[in-house]
Amino acid sequence: MLVDRWMADFEGQGKAPRTVEQYRYAIDRSVLPGLGALRIRELTVATCDRFLRAVETKHGAPVARTTRSVLSGLCGYAARRDLIDRNPVRDTGVISTKPKSPPRSMTIEQVHDLRAALTYDDLAIRRDIPDFVAFMLATGLRISEAAAVVWGDVDRQRRTVAVRGNVVRVKGIGLVVQADESSKLGVRTLDLPEWAVEMLGERYDSELCPASCPVFSAPRGGLRDPSNTQADLRAALKDCGYAWVTSHVFRKTVASLMDDAGKTARAVADQLGHSQPSTSQNTSMGRRGTSHAAGVLEVLGK
Repeated sequence: MLVDRWMADFEGQGKAPRTVEQYRYAIDRSVLPGLGALRIRELTVATCDRFLRAVETKHGAPVARTTRSVLSGLCGYAARRDLIDRNPVRDTGVISTKPKSPPRSMTIEQVHDLRAALTYDDLAIRRDIPDFVAFMLATGLRISEAAAVVWGDVDRQRRTVAVRGNVVRVKGIGLVVQADESSKLGVRTLDLPEWAVEMLGERYDSELCPASCPVFSAPRGGLRDPSNTQADLRAALKDCGYAWVTSHVFRKTVASLMDDAGKTARAVADQLGHSQPSTSQNTSMGRRGTSHAAGVLEVLGK
């Protein structure tokens, strides 16, 4: 089957296990059910476009974009072997990238209120949510990135943390730390606010916290599962009266504070790990691995 040959070629390119798993899932979930009965030469622009619109309607734009990437890779593979004249997916319509609702950030007062409320939530404390939330607010990291930070990445003297990747679950393997393929910085180093350094200092124990140990480990040790953490975070936020808040809201809060303080879009992108703040900045200005946001984020401390 052409799909199997293309996937074998795709895996041979050294793609990250998580990416391979996502592509396989898209094939099994959408591509084969929707187009599996067709011959490769029957994949016209119109056929591919109708298929992708149906996926977008049923599963949403993010799934449709992933499916489009998979279908384009498959058709490109076929075109390079003269099985079709060209890649029809390239001429399909654009899939919407607009969010369903505008991103919302928290005020400084709301951050203080939430952090205080979490310290009274016994279940959240047992799940290590208060410090985890504080760390995300101090850095703007994603849940999976924060879960991947080990003590060897933290330099309390220089007040910095190195962000090397994110925790993902790979079928047949389990939880692993994977480099962020969407970022061109590789490892980025972030300055930490003083209150975050103090919080980490209170957690640190030289005998119990070797360099390879996650700063925010699972209850039984080892890497923390981002999906489980997402569920724990959602429950804690709801109990504290902030059901509308998500981990993305924390990132938006960090970005908004930096923007209000006059930080450049490039600095915000460096802080959040975004690859391209804009085309002009990406091609005309050098990228640093740090954004110097610690001073701005001091206001989120106690």
